[in-house]
Amino acid sequence: MKKIVLFSLLLLPLSAKAAVEVPNPLSADSIPELAGQMIRGLLGISGALALFFLVWGGILWMTSSGNSERVKKGKDSIVWAILGLVVIFLSYIVINFVFDILRGTT
Repeated sequence: MKKIVLFSLLLLPLSAKAAVEVPNPLSADSIPELAGQMIRGLLGISGALALFFLVWGGILWMTSSGNSERVKKGKDSIVWAILGLVVIFLSYIVINFVFDILRGTT
């Protein structure tokens, strides 16, 4: 009896044919477009993190009270955050260029 109930529950979705059209929540029509949106989103998140570390380095430097170790830590954080922002902007340019080539718009 259990097997019949289980089998009917497994086949139940196959018997129900809904005529409801589900809209695409991703607003991407193809896989490359979806990948491009995901990459741009990740670049945005990493840019926000780099900006956070830039501000954090400034706070460390300003609150160092003359402590040379904290001044160096703050300066290093600022330098690496700026370098990270440069890498993020360059990767955004390269990714847009590659996707333009793949789309054939250049």
